Amino acid sequence: MAERPLSPWLQACAALKSDTNTVLIETGSGRLPGIWYRDLVRFAGICPCPGANAPRRLRSGWKLRVCILGSGSSGNASFVRTERVRVLFDAGFSCRQIQLRLASIGEDFRSLDAVVISHEHSDHVQGLEVLARRTGVRILVTQPTRSVLKWKKEEPSTLEEFEAGRRFTIGDLEVEPFTVSHDAIDPVGFCVRSADRKLSIATDLGYLTDSVRFHLVESDLLVLESNHDLEMLKAGPYPWELKQRVMSRDGHLSNTAVAKYLLRDWDRSSGKLVLAHLSTNNNHPAIAEMDARGALDSVRANSTELFIASQDKPTAVFDL
Repeated sequence: MAERPLSPWLQACAALKSDTNTVLIETGSGRLPGIWYRDLVRFAGICPCPGANAPRRLRSGWKLRVCILGSGSSGNASFVRTERVRVLFDAGFSCRQIQLRLASIGEDFRSLDAVVISHEHSDHVQGLEVLARRTGVRILVTQPTRSVLKWKKEEPSTLEEFEAGRRFTIGDLEVEPFTVSHDAIDPVGFCVRSADRKLSIATDLGYLTDSVRFHLVESDLLVLESNHDLEMLKAGPYPWELKQRVMSRDGHLSNTAVAKYLLRDWDRSSGKLVLAHLSTNNNHPAIAEMDARGALDSVRANSTELFIASQDKPTAVFDL
């Protein structure tokens, strides 16, 4: 890649932090938050200052172990493990179901180090209160989401807050929450990193903003909503007001929107794509897979493995 200067609004000095592989940008008003080096290079074609070393790609062993425990309109939960920590992203199934699904992949729900919540809808928090009560697990939510969560008993004492756009760590796991467009009070997606591996989770979003597209760059595994087939939704049983909500910018991504994203922005070096949050009434796994596979074939993403997450059972375990 030919070296070229930063754009004017980023005034000139990018210094690579070798310990975290992040680029810190100096502007006239101070430092912008750290941007991951490889994301910056891929998205903007920017090279770091002369003499900065590119991050090394670690090849031996897995750094992130991921399983989508289930995804759909009735429940969502994703399990992420490193050598040091075990984290659940969303708890949209009953505590019993979360326990059983973790056990099916050889994990104990009592060993969870944290549960991170994307937004307050019931299909993402259904099992949260019982899980917190039974395990005392650390729970992380944004402040606006915390303000609207409903508890049958008292709020768990292990509740903590994070901010969209501000990274935080759980052991050796770095989590970067980013804002998405959805009809919740403060919905977020996640970039999750350990060593040089990157998982991105973007479900429950009405459309892909430039910011979201940026955050999804060079994911080793991308979990992306493919909620509905437009024609099935239009001809289906939902009231017109609900159909409009689903199709709106605060609703859910269609198969067509996903295909357009893959045609325009898919990084052919990305290894795995999981289509998630499929509607039971307005989609079918074969249709979602056909639309996505057609787009991937069009951009010759032959090395990309495509998977469909189910409401009823966990996916395979992905070692990144």
